Amino acid sequence: MEYKLPEDLCILHIDMDAFYASVEERDNQSLKGKPVIVGGSSNHGIVTTANYEARKYGVHSAMPIFMAKQMCPKGIFVPTRIKRYRDVSEEVFSILNRFTNVLEQVSIDEAYLDISNISGEKIETCFQMKREVFENTGLTLSMGLSFNKFLAKLASDWNKPNGMKIIMPSMVPEILLPLPIEKIHGIGKKTTKKLNDIGIYKVQDLIELSEEFLIELLGKHGTEIYYRIRGIDNRNLETERERKSLGTETTLEIATREKNILKEYLYEFSLEIEAELKIKRIQGRTITLKIKDEVFKSKTRSRTLDYNINSANDIYTLSSMLLDELNLDKKIRLIGISISNFSNSDKIQLSLFNF
Repeated sequence: MEYKLPEDLCILHIDMDAFYASVEERDNQSLKGKPVIVGGSSNHGIVTTANYEARKYGVHSAMPIFMAKQMCPKGIFVPTRIKRYRDVSEEVFSILNRFTNVLEQVSIDEAYLDISNISGEKIETCFQMKREVFENTGLTLSMGLSFNKFLAKLASDWNKPNGMKIIMPSMVPEILLPLPIEKIHGIGKKTTKKLNDIGIYKVQDLIELSEEFLIELLGKHGTEIYYRIRGIDNRNLETERERKSLGTETTLEIATREKNILKEYLYEFSLEIEAELKIKRIQGRTITLKIKDEVFKSKTRSRTLDYNINSANDIYTLSSMLLDELNLDKKIRLIGISISNFSNSDKIQLSLFNF
């Protein structure tokens, strides 16, 4: 199938740099230049975000705090302040919305923008966005500009922090060939393992495979991967997308049966989900807990309420109840929670539980 790549560079992906940690540095200038790790100091907690100084020591999000302390003994550990980050996020996006109202916000610190209707030089407009965000908030962001969502997001990660990368049609697919396959949107850990098992590690290996072979190996997902590594991604920006669920999960670096450790993950997940719900002005009624044990057996538990919730306390309490209902006979290597059964509402929902 012949496919001509579009010429117009109109999709911009923005990603705030180490957002939570950067907000902490902005609010407390004494943290500047020091390894800052957001997520608290309890050994049972997990890292929410680490700044670039801490990342030099190998610290990353979802890492257990005790491990981060071992890897970065001089790190400064600060608690997560989700309300503060949400307020700053609103500042940032109010600035971006001045440039275009065709914006798909995918998280508290990340968005796609369609700048096709912007008059004037697009690249200069991108730098103007960066300047205005920095001048008004003191924060930096990285940008990727291309002709579709996949390449724009890939580009924004290219020159972090405070970077800007443009991927033009003439650069594809050559620019992708040296990349590890896990850099390709849609190739997660399971797909990476499948491909590694047959000797596929780089995009230059992957691009040699036929569409038919990828479909046989990966199902319908194989078609998406086949075209994506050739620079083809027809997804539109969804400014008013209707999501069926919203959640997060992580694979633990150290498998455990300790419920108090697992609940630390649930607490951090609940904070993240609350922020996303409030950004999107939605509430949900169903909480689902997902775990996978060390022999890769998955279990899910759900609870549906008669009313909507959107607070971290409610999400955490319900997900903790679901975890307590499980008999953990094996160590857990993956844990996640999600919320579904949404309704759009700006009404304030009273908390279900007293704390």
